[in-house]
Amino acid sequence: MKSSLEAPEKQISEETSAKPQKQAPASVIDTSKMSKGKREALELAEASRDPLDERGSFASNLFIGRYDFNRIYPWPEQSAEDRAAGQEFLASLEKYLRENIDADEIDRTGEIPQKNIDDLFAMGAFGVKIPKQYEGLGLSQVNYGRAAMLLGSWDENLTALVSAHQSIGVPQPLLLFGTDEQKKKYLPRVARHEISAFALTEWNAGSDPANMSLRADPTEDGSAFILNGEKLWCTNLIKAGVLVVMAVTPPKIVNGRERKQITAFIVDVDLPGLEITYRCRFMGLRALYNGIVKFTNVRVPRENMIAKEGQGLKVALTTLNTGRLTIPAACVGLSKRLLEISRKWASERIQWGGPIGQHSAIAGKIAEMAGNTFAMEAMTFLTSGLVDRKAGDLRIETAMCKMWSTETTWKISDDAMQVRGGRGYETAQSLAGRGEEAIPVERFLRDCRINTIFEGSSEIMRLFIAREALDPHLKVGGAIFNTTLPMSERLKAVFTSGKFYAGWYPRQWFSSGAGKIDNLHRDLQKHVDYSARTSKKLARGLFHAMARFGPKLDREQLLLSRFVGIATELFAISATCSFAQYKIDHGESADEDLSVANYFCKSARARIDHYFAGARRNVDKRGYQLTQELLAGKHSSLREGIVR
Repeated sequence: MKSSLEAPEKQISEETSAKPQKQAPASVIDTSKMSKGKREALELAEASRDPLDERGSFASNLFIGRYDFNRIYPWPEQSAEDRAAGQEFLASLEKYLRENIDADEIDRTGEIPQKNIDDLFAMGAFGVKIPKQYEGLGLSQVNYGRAAMLLGSWDENLTALVSAHQSIGVPQPLLLFGTDEQKKKYLPRVARHEISAFALTEWNAGSDPANMSLRADPTEDGSAFILNGEKLWCTNLIKAGVLVVMAVTPPKIVNGRERKQITAFIVDVDLPGLEITYRCRFMGLRALYNGIVKFTNVRVPRENMIAKEGQGLKVALTTLNTGRLTIPAACVGLSKRLLEISRKWASERIQWGGPIGQHSAIAGKIAEMAGNTFAMEAMTFLTSGLVDRKAGDLRIETAMCKMWSTETTWKISDDAMQVRGGRGYETAQSLAGRGEEAIPVERFLRDCRINTIFEGSSEIMRLFIAREALDPHLKVGGAIFNTTLPMSERLKAVFTSGKFYAGWYPRQWFSSGAGKIDNLHRDLQKHVDYSARTSKKLARGLFHAMARFGPKLDREQLLLSRFVGIATELFAISATCSFAQYKIDHGESADEDLSVANYFCKSARARIDHYFAGARRNVDKRGYQLTQELLAGKHSSLREGIVR
């Protein structure tokens, strides 16, 4: 339908004969009453983000009550040609992992044998998406995801090495922003010879890049930049030959105010003054090549700048929009492995007269693992397929995949340990030492915990998604609360937004579902109809929160996270239904596919009910007050009786 392709503000304005006023990005959010640090951080972030396409995407439109199932259905099937293009590599990768990678030994020693790395380079595993003209394999996002799924099912250390190299290291930024000269110089190197790494985080700058201190000062003749400072937790650093480095360059003046500039550079590790000072060690991923890098008067040629000066944060954010899909794909592989371990054990382990899988406490865990694994695969490869089709701006979908899949995989690994009991907690080496099968559930649990922190923590993902979800509303009514604008402009915004919402809001109370969808199984149709109705309920809830809190809504992070949770579950339900119908149409296990899809959708609906209940009634305010009391040193009894 035509309306499904139009921006929400355009669609509704035509129905109400009113054109909403769109605000320039700088005037959308009022920063005048913020502290200097918060204002600088927000202005830097806002300047670095591109506004969403006015058509939005399937997931972004959920927040405004528009459910466009036709965007994700029929399932974006991988073409036979594309599948064939990746088949030989994927078969070789699977065989190599099984026969040559001793994941438990890598975990024990904290080292990946160099021969394994060399073999994987020769195979093309470090250049999956790099075009063939630059010595890569030139494969699609879906094939890259299938490779990540194989890696994730076997060894998370190797997954991190390969993923960080390609998803946030040199290849992806250069494919998106690099010049022809940069691509010719560096892509063949990182496709077949050299590991790359990504240097963003510092001691005082993680999710808040406004605190970044590593400086890149231009030389007098402007031909180069001189880098001074340090970077922390640089993944792949210990093995890397080349880095992507984010650094502060001289500020520029915007609207009479100084604005910090962050710029991205390609930096060779053998440059004079660059020193790797420390290798970090972690709870899991014991062979993660992560460390601290120090820059002392490191001279980097201007031609090594990625994109333009001041666009470094944009490079990082845009790179991550697609790069984030690698971790969910690896999570699919790990979750499938853990599900199989749990299924097998629950059918073999006899307690109280029968297999433990026949006891409802264990059966419930395995059912949840199965449903969530199915949905995780649906979300991740739906989004990957849409990326390959260049189906618009998918930043919301990729963020949802990353957040939901990593949190769900952590729960699956925890449940798998519970199902395995003491054998889950025991190391694979110890199990083998006493004659049992070396099943590494303990290693899987340690290794996957970092995924909810890597490449944007779950908390940051929720804030990122919430900011994008508010964008259409900020464009319509943000000027009302912006005290930096003239009163005449703010009053005009009151008038235009009033007309906008007079047409939009009543529509959020009426929905009969998604409408008749061709060739969709009736059981799946029910879940799709539910999702269409619930997206309108979500939109009403978000509007009510905006009306209640106004410009202070950004402080209600727990409330916003519930809205994000609802939308993410709706995306998961919808992806699951599209995926299930595809499998029904192309397989011989229709009853099995319907069974797992139905279970997941019903369990997701229960979680959505919980989110809505929490949005209406919660202890968020009291919890915040309690935390401030604790931070102030109160409740000393909670610190008594411990060794200090």
